[in-house]
Amino acid sequence: MTSPDLPLRRAAVLAPRRATVTSLRRHNRALVLTHVVLAGQTSRADIARDCGLSLASATNLVSELAEEGLVEEVGTVSSQGGRPITLVAPRPDGAYLVGADVGERGVAVELFDLRMRRVDREFRGGHAQELPEMISRDLTQALAALEERNPQAWTRLAGIGLGLPGIVETDADGGQVLYAQSLGWDPVPIGDLVPGYRDVVADNGAKTLAKAEQWFGAARGVRHALVVLLGRGVGLGMVVDGVLQQGAHSSASEWGHAKVERAGRACRCGGHGCLEAYVGADAILEAWAATGAQFEGSGWRALGELLDAAERGESGATAVVDDVVDTLGPALGSLVNLTNPERIVIGGWVGLRLMPSLAPRLEAAIRAASLTRPGSQFTVLPATFGGDTVAVGAALLPLERLIHADEPAAR
Repeated sequence: MTSPDLPLRRAAVLAPRRATVTSLRRHNRALVLTHVVLAGQTSRADIARDCGLSLASATNLVSELAEEGLVEEVGTVSSQGGRPITLVAPRPDGAYLVGADVGERGVAVELFDLRMRRVDREFRGGHAQELPEMISRDLTQALAALEERNPQAWTRLAGIGLGLPGIVETDADGGQVLYAQSLGWDPVPIGDLVPGYRDVVADNGAKTLAKAEQWFGAARGVRHALVVLLGRGVGLGMVVDGVLQQGAHSSASEWGHAKVERAGRACRCGGHGCLEAYVGADAILEAWAATGAQFEGSGWRALGELLDAAERGESGATAVVDDVVDTLGPALGSLVNLTNPERIVIGGWVGLRLMPSLAPRLEAAIRAASLTRPGSQFTVLPATFGGDTVAVGAALLPLERLIHADEPAAR
């Protein structure tokens, strides 16, 4: 079993500088619960080893978590000559978590148990770009539907996480505000999106995608990674030395608005030459329509038609696909030179549509745009959870709060 290194390392970074006996115990409790959730099932000896604890301390903390209803014993495995080893796992109904993938055209809201298994999901919207009040309606209706179908889970709901299209800033008191400049929205307090609900926490959707991949997916066990979200918007989660980067005010890695052409195409953000204006879904399909192509919709099926047309050798489609590869390659190659990643993970619905047919070309284009040495030191993989990745990562936001609830923050 792979050691759940990265979130444990993050927890260690957050350890209080002036530890008392109580604060140290709470910190160690967070380490143990993190380990159990990541491992799925584990032993007390493995917990002690990976968390840097004595076996007695690990055993006491597991007992404490079991009394709280968060972990449980799930059987035994044989040992080499000794007594059977008892396995410990998260108790599925110990807590429930909601993760929501909030797009500009609707929401996908998913309910998870403490083993991070999806229990239920609900979709709303999805046909046209919506204003914040419509997104709020979608979220409220989806949450109400999930609660109606899962009343018992709702009594143990630890919180709601939102993966949002824009910058999410958090003030000193924990209040959060969404800044979605590309969508033309005024700043939106997160509480306005889910009125009447408590324990709501949000982050940018690309960062929640990266969080899911870092905890359970293609970036697990990797200390340096680039996790790319390609959809109508373009985003990035950047993992450096095991830590998902946030920046001074949480706007780090707004990669979709990096300039790839001086005075280039107009972007929804109001600028020109942004990456999103070339490889976002609308930009790709608008470029194809400009060749005279006719197709239905502006989503998954339309993008598939483009790729099929390019596969058949239709010149207009081929030129558009070539341009996407020729733009993404240097854009990611520049990041390879800047950050020296071990892994590049490509997700978002556009990324997942492109990867099956274009992965070898994209990888070659990235390497060609990188310096030789760092360009030989990474692998490229698709996102692990498909269209659910943003929601999985969003659900990890309240899970982290649950894990660190009793732990004093670092000063």
